[in-house]
Amino acid sequence: MFDILNLALPYFGVVFIGFACGKWRRLPEAGLAWVNFFLLYVSLPALMFNLIARTPFTELSNPPFLVATTLATMLTFALALVLGKAIGRLSLREATMAGLAGGYGNIGYMGPGLALAVLGTKAAAPTALIFCCDSIFLFSIVPLLVELTERDHASVAHALRTVLRQILQNPLIMATAAGILAAAFQLHPPTVLDRTLQFLQNAAAPTALFALGVTVALRPFERLPWEVPVLTVVKLVVHPLLSFGLMLLFGPFAQPWAATAVLMAALPPALNVFVIARQNDSWIEPASSAVLIGTFASVITLTSVMWLIQTGRLVFP
Repeated sequence: MFDILNLALPYFGVVFIGFACGKWRRLPEAGLAWVNFFLLYVSLPALMFNLIARTPFTELSNPPFLVATTLATMLTFALALVLGKAIGRLSLREATMAGLAGGYGNIGYMGPGLALAVLGTKAAAPTALIFCCDSIFLFSIVPLLVELTERDHASVAHALRTVLRQILQNPLIMATAAGILAAAFQLHPPTVLDRTLQFLQNAAAPTALFALGVTVALRPFERLPWEVPVLTVVKLVVHPLLSFGLMLLFGPFAQPWAATAVLMAALPPALNVFVIARQNDSWIEPASSAVLIGTFASVITLTSVMWLIQTGRLVFP
């Protein structure tokens, strides 16, 4: 157990350091803009590209795995949307944000570093593929559902254009696609570029976790809507359980792949839940609370999943 704590607590420790700094200095939130740009457009894309490009292309072709993991996210999103709408009496737009809180884990900031630390390099390919498929689903379903609430210009064509633009403009998805092409054609970047990418990817995890802590610290926390604790349980408990069941149903899969799927499903709600809620001017305060509560609660739930994986208690036939 001490080994698991030694593995998990540094990750959460960086989050807590960021949280403490955010509470202590209270610097303007605008100061995070360049940090988030560096993460989204530079460091994390370098990490995603390297994870995929170094993986044999034959390992990347695993349709049953992609279906199982994406289906787990879809079911969790739908469940969270329905529960949010029923418990909080939310509109469709608000319930869509609640669905994100229950289905969209921190697969960008926390996922890659944590998966590699727990499972090693064998987790690289499933981590990147889960990120890519989950992002495509979530960045597709949210604009479509939000578009249905727009009275002025409700248009399926407009929604589809928005979806396509968001996918093509997502640097992490594009970096994953570039990595797949590099793996397929066995392309190797020049030494200077390869070392630059490694240098950048090494900065991804600590910078992302610190930024996560600071951002959570700057969020207001005045009240806790009834639906938020329920959505937290959906994200931290139901999602990994669904992922575990679907791994068994669609498998067998290699142990590192199946374990990576459960670990990624156990991640807390992503910061993007709050960002997307603010962009759509809907369910903003509850989204902030969901990220805060989910991040702190995951210290127990996510560490438990890591312990089950590391001790061999979470085994897939």
